[in-house]
Amino acid sequence: MNGHILIVDDNPINLKLVSEILLASGYTISSAGNADQAQQSLVALLPDLILMDIALPGMDGLSLTRTIKADSRLSHVPVIALTAFAMQGDDRKAADAGCDGYITKPIDTRKFVSQVTAILESARARQREP
Repeated sequence: MNGHILIVDDNPINLKLVSEILLASGYTISSAGNADQAQQSLVALLPDLILMDIALPGMDGLSLTRTIKADSRLSHVPVIALTAFAMQGDDRKAADAGCDGYITKPIDTRKFVSQVTAILESARARQREP
C-alpha cells in the first residue's frame, strides 16, 4: 500500500526529480513551492507523508514542520526533512522541529524510495499501536 505524499520544495528541478521517482513507485504526489502553498494545500489535503525542504522562501521548512505538528489534524503525518543542509547537528535540528526523518540532497536515487517507504511504514505501525 503506497500513499499520498506532499512535496514542499521551492526548487523546480528537485521537485520534478523527487515527484517522478515517487510516481514511478506508485505514490500519489501533490506539491507546493513554499510554506504558504503547503498550508493552503493542507486545508483540504491529508497526506500520508510530507517531504519538507528546509530552505524555503518566507517561512522555512522547520517552522512549517512545527506548525504542522502543532495542528491536531496533521500532527500524526510523518514529515521527512529533504535538505541540502548536511552539517553536523542539522539532523538534530530537524528532529527537534518534529521531523520524523532526514534525507540529504542530492538524493541517492537508488535508495530514496526505500528511505521514504521505511519512514512511512514505521509511522503507520506506530499509529496502529494501542
